Amino acid sequence: MTDLRLVVFDVDGTLVDSQAHITAAMTQAFEMVGIKPPKRERILGIVGLSLPEAMAQLAPMARDGQLPALVEAYKTTFRQMREAGQAEATSPLYPNVRAVLDDLNAEPETLLGLATGKSRRGLNGLIEAHDLHGLFVTQQCADDHPSKPHPAMLQAALAEAGTQAKRAVMVGDTSYDMEMARAAGMVAIGVSWGYHTRDRLSDAHLVIDDIRLLPGLLGQIWGQMA
Repeated sequence: MTDLRLVVFDVDGTLVDSQAHITAAMTQAFEMVGIKPPKRERILGIVGLSLPEAMAQLAPMARDGQLPALVEAYKTTFRQMREAGQAEATSPLYPNVRAVLDDLNAEPETLLGLATGKSRRGLNGLIEAHDLHGLFVTQQCADDHPSKPHPAMLQAALAEAGTQAKRAVMVGDTSYDMEMARAAGMVAIGVSWGYHTRDRLSDAHLVIDDIRLLPGLLGQIWGQMA
């Protein structure tokens, strides 16, 4: 039996604070298509979903052709904003995230992964901007899977890492992450600093308020698995 264990992270709202970038790009996309932009709270409420599902929730009144147009307008606007400025400024890492990732990555039996509603291009751009190369053995994104909370991303992550669900955890800030983790048979760890309020994380097995608490919590979880 392998002793490897896998820690899969969501990205937006968990590792990076991209709310300003997301809300600005979403607002501009709606304006480009001629639909009144949703409020900030509604936009942040759908972060984590793949774009088609997110747009369907944000614009239920959209006419034929408008939802695909919103998706493309958002992709274009988001990319232009990223290219116009430094991603470190528009989507900075939350405090202490890099140090915790480095510490976990230094543990020989711990593998790290990503499961995000971002596109492959968006994820690659973020990894490049923050020099996260080599940290994640598996990177699952919206281009290759059904939207969260479908467990396909985590099932693929487990297969690529060569680990079992009972030796893996999902760390995220939204109800979609928690539901996805449970559907995949993994421990669901919610974080309180992201885009869903704490009461929406009811499916989490555990919730933390500081990323620096994660290594100790994982140590307890791994100990219970021994």
